[in-house]
This record gives sequence, C-alpha cells and structure tokens, in this order.
Amino acid sequence: MRGMSKKPITLKMLALITSVLFYSSLLAQQLPERQGFFDIRSASISLNEGVFELDARLQLILSDEALNALSSAVPLTIELEVEVIRVRRFLPDDPAPLLTFMYELEYRPLSQRYIVRNLNSGNQDAFSTLYSALNNLGRIQALPIIDDAVLDLDSDYRLRLRARLSTRQYPAALRFLFFWRSQWQLESEWYEWMLER
Repeated sequence: MRGMSKKPITLKMLALITSVLFYSSLLAQQLPERQGFFDIRSASISLNEGVFELDARLQLILSDEALNALSSAVPLTIELEVEVIRVRRFLPDDPAPLLTFMYELEYRPLSQRYIVRNLNSGNQDAFSTLYSALNNLGRIQALPIIDDAVLDLDSDYRLRLRARLSTRQYPAALRFLFFWRSQWQLESEWYEWMLER
C-alpha cells in the first residue's frame, strides 16, 4: 500500500481526458447514457497461516464516459476499501484504519490488450477483451487483509467491503469536474459480514 510508484499526469493526458469528456457529452445528447455500476456479490474471509485472507466476487460495469476514457488510453483506477471493525457492547464500535487496495485498468491500442495491474504489489496480467479483464478484477482471491495476532481474542469483529472508481490520480481541476458528472461516481454499497474464527 505504501511506496507505490505513481505515473505523473502529463499535459498530453490532461488534454486527452478533457477531449474524451467533451466528445462523451456530445454523444450523450444523441444516445441514451450507460451509467454503469459496481456491486459486491459475495465476500468471505479465511485464516491462512496466521493471516486473514479475503475472497470476494464483484460486478464491475463501466459507464460510457469511463469506457471512452479507457479506449482513449486513459488508465482507470479501481479501489477496494476494507474496514475491520471491533464490535463493542456498551460503546460505539471501534473501526481499524481503512485498508485500501488499488488496481489499475489500462488499454494498450497497439497490442489491443487490457492490462490489469495491482498497484499495491506491482503484479499485472494482460487480457484480450475488456470482459475478461473486468472478470479478473471482479474475482478477489486470497487477498491478505490482517494478521490474526493484532485482533483481540475476546472480541467480535465485523467487516465491510466496497469497490469504487477512483479519480484521485487526476489533476484537481478534473476531479472537480468528475464530482459533478454521475458517470464517474461509480461506487458499490458497503457489503458487511461478521468475522468467524
């Protein structure tokens, strides 16, 4: 999570994103908009050699504007946010710091490949179709979340998970613009369940 290398946003990329938004607006006046949505279908956690690991199934449907940006070689960042919350009987529940796992989806026109990159680990895979890339992003398997040693044996815990399209990597002016555009507000509901030990 720390020490990730971030690619700088160049003026060329800024101009590209702006033109994608402009042409998307023109198309939206002629065609019905595809809004897109993110959904957590299932999630569970299991203990493996002292570390709790997450398995989850997500449905990730991109909006027209996000698809247009992706096809114009603008990478998209998808975040998984996980909360581990200690349940307390007579006091408010006690959440641990939010855990964030980041994935980048990129289209490379020359090779006609979709690249899925785990920004936390640096691992990446290439796919020939957007469907297979999103399917891969939607299958979270054995993702290390938290060491069992840091959890109180006498406490109960619940977990919350959500997925969202991040715009934090873009310049502030674009983030402000995205804030007012519903097609960039892709975020699942929180999915909650109790930790079983």
